[in-house]
Amino acid sequence: MAPQAYGDFGSIDWEEWEPFERATLLFVVRDGLVLLIDKKTGLGAGMINAPGGRIGDGETPEEAAIRETQEEVGVTPRDVRACGELLFQCIDGYSVHIFVFSAGDCDGEPRETDEASPRWTPVDAIPYDAMWEDDRLWIPLMLEGKRFEGRFLFDGLRMIGQEVLVR
Repeated sequence: MAPQAYGDFGSIDWEEWEPFERATLLFVVRDGLVLLIDKKTGLGAGMINAPGGRIGDGETPEEAAIRETQEEVGVTPRDVRACGELLFQCIDGYSVHIFVFSAGDCDGEPRETDEASPRWTPVDAIPYDAMWEDDRLWIPLMLEGKRFEGRFLFDGLRMIGQEVLVR
């Protein structure tokens, strides 16, 4: 079945919406710092984000988030907790459901890989201007320990519709 394209946020029935892919993001936050990456490959290459990626067959979202963090920056997150979910629809038809996690610490020291270059960033200096447009709407909620659900419509890198619900 071909993905459905959308032209405006109001035309999306989020209750019946089905993503093309499912993925994760995992933010390690400790001592006033958050582990971010300069993404080198895939969707969002050239931007700053958190480690994460696609959920594999038979994996839970949490298992995928931990695996992706290990693969991308070489650390194993500890004290992982679910924070929220993000539903992204692009006007070209691509869609993804992202499960967001945070961790209170990690084992190992972050290292650069072919996929990502890690950076510890003060939580009060997150470089939102180099990140996806929606990040500034929900990352503060995650850092405050609030559960959330975000729904977004994008045209390329430009957000053209959004709704963020605190759960």
